[in-house]
Amino acid sequence: MRDIARKPGEMREHELTAPFGEKVGEGLAAVQPDEPAELDVRLESVHEGILATGSASVVARATCARCLTEFDLDVDVDFLELFAYDGASESDYLVVDDTVDVLSVVRDAVVLALPFQPVDRPDCAGLDPETGERLEPGTQLVPEETIDPRWAALQGFAPDLADDQSEDDAQASKKE
Repeated sequence: MRDIARKPGEMREHELTAPFGEKVGEGLAAVQPDEPAELDVRLESVHEGILATGSASVVARATCARCLTEFDLDVDVDFLELFAYDGASESDYLVVDDTVDVLSVVRDAVVLALPFQPVDRPDCAGLDPETGERLEPGTQLVPEETIDPRWAALQGFAPDLADDQSEDDAQASKKE
């Protein structure tokens, strides 16, 4: 960037492929250290520093939150960041020795784009709670109706209520 630094209006475009060198992300989705990230970046010199805009794509290894199947997840991010010549605050990215570290900006964008609970397909039905086997897509699990043992003694009263109600209906129709 030495040729565009401190020359407002100058611009350079680059296509790069580089691995992050460390694991990016935690939990159910993460980019492995050796996974290459493809970057399209435009560096523009402005009065305050270097404006980096672009897009990046990388493949993350994810585990489905519903059925626990591992799958590859394509992550595409866009970024826009100003690298300042002098740091007005500690949170600014800086131009150091006429270079900018775009990879740190991309890393931050990728981490924010990783889903908290990834799914391998939108219609994933998950796992059967009794057998632990993967359910077929579109399967709707209808839980078996179980009766609380504390209420089991009341089961005998349900048929009597239905009989009483039918007798009440019969008497009401006779009165009419």
